[in-house]
Amino acid sequence: MAGMSSKRLQKELAKIQGTLPPGISLVSADNLREWQMDLTVPDNPIYPPNEPYRLRFQFSPNYPIEAPECVFLALPNPERKVPIHPHIYSNGIICLDLLDAQGWSPVHNVESICISLQSMLASNTKAERPPGDAEFVATNRRRPRDINFLYHDPSV
Repeated sequence: MAGMSSKRLQKELAKIQGTLPPGISLVSADNLREWQMDLTVPDNPIYPPNEPYRLRFQFSPNYPIEAPECVFLALPNPERKVPIHPHIYSNGIICLDLLDAQGWSPVHNVESICISLQSMLASNTKAERPPGDAEFVATNRRRPRDINFLYHDPSV
């Protein structure tokens, strides 16, 4: 399986080193296990258009059969904040069915995840964290892929 994962990631990396949609950029991909991307959000006053958000992708040897682990990072230099959204915890963990085993499909890729997250942020109308954010961040010890979120809020 690792051979398939490496081939797929090399192909994706070659594509994203070329052209990406506006507001999405590759920051680093020093290996085939972890990549970082920046994205900006157009046309939403909640998110300043010149404030990029950093995403970290971690790939298992089972990618693309298994979704990558994808989280927003808070960094001091260059400053990157975790965007405020009802489905994004303050520690950067994202509640999105696309990143869950049930919602993932191998037809998705890093670019499609970035586009989905950019769209999710662009359509957001609530500058708030998920309910129970502080408790979740303080007590959660699981990796994002091991969390079973309930996807039941179509209003966000």
